[in-house]
Formats: sequence, C-alpha cells, structure tokens
Amino acid sequence: MKNKIRLLVFAAILIFLLPGSAAAQGMPVYDNTNFISLAKSLIESAKQTSNLLKTVNFLKQQKENLEKVNNVVKQLKAVREIGRNNHRLINVMRDELRDILNSPYIKADEIDRVSKSFNTIVENSLETMDFIDQILSSDYLKMSDADRAKMLKEKEQQSKEMVSDITIKTKRYQDIISFRKMQDKINNRETSL
Repeated sequence: MKNKIRLLVFAAILIFLLPGSAAAQGMPVYDNTNFISLAKSLIESAKQTSNLLKTVNFLKQQKENLEKVNNVVKQLKAVREIGRNNHRLINVMRDELRDILNSPYIKADEIDRVSKSFNTIVENSLETMDFIDQILSSDYLKMSDADRAKMLKEKEQQSKEMVSDITIKTKRYQDIISFRKMQDKINNRETSL
C-alpha cells in the first residue's frame, strides 16, 4: 500500500506541474540575429535606392543635354536649308531671269514688272538672311533654343515658299515667251501656194 500511495502522490505532483510547464513553452523568444539581418538588409536597400536616384538624376540631365543638341541640330538644318533655297533663288535670278528679260517676246513694259516681282523676292530673301544672322549671333530677346529653332523653321518655310513662288513666276514667263514665239511663227509663216 505504501507503494500505491507513493504512486498516487507522484501522479498528483505530475498533474499539477504539467500545466505550469506547458504554459511556459508558449512564451515568445527574442532572436537578435534576425534583427541584425533585417537592419543590414534595410541599409543595403537604402544604398541601392540612393544609387537609383543618382542614376535617375543623371539620366534626366542627359535627356536635357540631348534635347539641347537636338534643338541645335534643328537650327543648323533650318539654316542650311535656307542657304540652299537662297542659292536656288540666285541661280534662277542669274540664269532664267536673264533669259526671260533678254527675250524679244517680252514687251518693254513687262520687263519692269518682271524685274520688280523678282526683286521683291530677292529682297525678302536677303531680309531673311539678315534676320537669321541676328537670331544666331545674339540672344534675340533671350529666347530659348526651342523658340529659336521654331522661328528658324518658320523662316525656312518662308524661303521654301519664295523658291516655289519664283519657280512659278519663271515658269509662267517662260510659257508666255513660248506662246508668243509660237504665235510669231504662225503669224509670219510663208504660205506655199
């Protein structure tokens, strides 16, 4: 019986102690190695973010530089095209206008009108060149490169219109000369009777 009592006492002690030790296993445990790893990860992310921001700023600056270069290239192309158009005007004035004015089929009163119309175009062309010189050599009221490029594009368009205008006038006068020449041949032909 002593053994039975001992066994019961031992069982009762175990019953009372079990719930107390089972509750102790549910307590959270603090692991500082995970915290240190998390801190290192956050520092590394901050460095990468800082590098990304530097890269973004660098790329923005390069984009602005490319836009400036692009505007300069547009300006140069516009100036080159205006120069070509003026060269065409000079060639037309030198070659075709001389032929028109020297033609016996152009009347004396028409010579003055033809000369005036062509001179107006040439004067506009020269004014455009002077204006371009002003735009490119000074800041021209502190305008931006984009505004300057836009203005040069407008002048380029005007010079194209002048070339078109002088080409049309030249063609018209050549057609008049051709018509009068044919009319002269018809009126002065010999009849074979």
